[in-house]
Amino acid sequence: MTEPKASATPPPPPGEPSDSELVLRAQQGDATAFAQLVSRHQRQLYRLALRMTQSEADAQEILQETFLNAYQKLPNFRGEAQFSSWLYRIAANSALMRLRRKRRAPDALPTEPLELTGPKFNNEGYFEEAPHSDWSQRADEKLMSGELGKAIDAAVKTLPDDYRTVFLLKDVDGLSNEEIADALELSVPAVKSRLHRARLALREQLGEFFS
Repeated sequence: MTEPKASATPPPPPGEPSDSELVLRAQQGDATAFAQLVSRHQRQLYRLALRMTQSEADAQEILQETFLNAYQKLPNFRGEAQFSSWLYRIAANSALMRLRRKRRAPDALPTEPLELTGPKFNNEGYFEEAPHSDWSQRADEKLMSGELGKAIDAAVKTLPDDYRTVFLLKDVDGLSNEEIADALELSVPAVKSRLHRARLALREQLGEFFS
């Protein structure tokens, strides 16, 4: 799969402050700077939460939780990761915890990805045997209206939470493997492994469209 041509969060227009500048000002008590950060990132975070939960009400609550948590934790943000990745981490964790509470499952993330049936993977997260179809096209280019779009949407909903999160961040939001690793506090090989497994599960369900 080719890397996306543009970052999920493009740089600010000329003349507007960067995230780093706004974060520094917000840490110094500038409420307007934090409001600018909210305005800049809320759309992407809402879309992620909505796709993960399939609920507008849950997505709105996750968005509010994300920015509330970000505001409370902002004094401790040291810039080890990009601010956008830090926000994705908070939003994704909030969505995962909400989904698991609804299912009355443990809130803690598993230490290892869930196993799916199909081809095996090596230690670096690559297929040890080639898949039967090509997922080189961006998923958002295939999320079209009609039967295919509905089938993809339904298939994505069936993915385990860990895999669906990585798939959405990579193939829909367009984050790089490194950005996803930062956002979810995973290694890059773990991201690759979960992404491959997500695509495999989708391929198995959508074979009639990609045969």
